[in-house]
Amino acid sequence: MIAGVAYTTCPLCEATCGLELQLDDDGRVTRARGDAEDVFSKGFICPKGGSITALHEDPDRLRAPLVRRDGELVEASWDEAFAEIDRRLPPLMEAHGRNAVAVYLGNPNVHNLSLTLYGRVLLKALGTTNIFSASTVDQMPKQVSAGLMFGTMLSVPIPDVDRTDHLLILGANPLASNGSLMTAPDMRGRLRAIRERGGKVVVVDPRRSRTAEHADEHHFIRPGTDALLLAAMAHVLFEEGLVDVGPVGEWLNGLDELPSPLGDFTPEVVAAVCGIAAEDIRRMARELAGAESAAVYGRIGTWTQEFGTLASWLVDVLNVLTGNLDRPGGAMFTRAAAGQVNSSGTPGTAAA
Repeated sequence: MIAGVAYTTCPLCEATCGLELQLDDDGRVTRARGDAEDVFSKGFICPKGGSITALHEDPDRLRAPLVRRDGELVEASWDEAFAEIDRRLPPLMEAHGRNAVAVYLGNPNVHNLSLTLYGRVLLKALGTTNIFSASTVDQMPKQVSAGLMFGTMLSVPIPDVDRTDHLLILGANPLASNGSLMTAPDMRGRLRAIRERGGKVVVVDPRRSRTAEHADEHHFIRPGTDALLLAAMAHVLFEEGLVDVGPVGEWLNGLDELPSPLGDFTPEVVAAVCGIAAEDIRRMARELAGAESAAVYGRIGTWTQEFGTLASWLVDVLNVLTGNLDRPGGAMFTRAAAGQVNSSGTPGTAAA
C-alpha cells in the first residue's frame, strides 16, 4: 500500500535526474522511479537511480562513524570519532608531512550544501595534494585534455544530439546512462530522431551495448585501442585532403604540426591492432568529414585506459578537423546560467 509520494533528485551523478519515491506508512521507500514531471530528466533514469532504494536499505551501509578498537571497526558517536581524529591525525602529518593524508570525494558531495561549502575548507586545512574523486576515477583524462586544449578543464565539448546529422560514439552507452556529460533524457528517442532525419549513428564499443543495438553501425574494437583508431581516422582526413576546420581556424594553434605525428598511423597498420578493418576506418573518416554536421563523442570506455588522455584529445581533434567544433550539430561548449569560466574574459585568450 502506498501511503505517500515524495519527490527528490538522484544524488548519484551529475545528471541529477528527478525521482518519484513511493512511501509506506512508516515513511520507508517502497519504490523509486523517474519523475515524469521533472523539467530536465522527464521521467528517465538510469539503473543506478532505479536501485537507490536497495542502496538506501543496504545492511552494509554506514549509518554512523566507525572507530577501530582492538583491531575491529565499531560504531562510535561523532564526538568520539572527532576525538580519535584529533588524537591520531596531527602526529601522522607532523611525522610524515601533509601528503601522508589522502582524500576521496564522491559524487554525493556536490548534492550536500554543507559539504559544498566546507569541503574546500577541509581540503585547504589538510594541505594535501593527494585528492581523488569520482572524476579522477572516471573522467580525468578528458578533463586534462580539455584543460590543455581549451584552457580550462571545465570546457568539455558535448555533441549537439538534437541537430547533428552524424554521431560517432566511442566507449559510451547513453541509452543506459542518459548520456553522461551530455546528459539528456530519452536518448533512445534522440538517437532515433537522428536516423529518422536521414542522419547516422555509429557506435564503437568492445561489446554489444543497448546503444549499439539502436545504431546504424556497431564496430567491435579491441579494448584500449581507441586512440589508435582515432589517430588513423585523423590520418585519413589529412591524407585525402578532407580537413576543413571552418570558422574556428583563426583560433587554432599547432594544426600544421599534426600530420607528422599521425603519419605512421595508417588504417592498414592500425587495423590489425584495434580489430577494425582498414577499409571501414577509411569509410568512417570519410563519412564523418562528409556529413552536413557531425560530432564525435567519447565516454568512460575511452578514458579509463592506458592512453585515455590521448584518446580524449583525439576525439576533439576529429571534431576540429571536420569543422564540427563549437558549431550547431557538432560538439559544442556548454554554458552555465551564470559564472561560467569558458566564456568570460577577453575573447581569444585562455588561461591554461
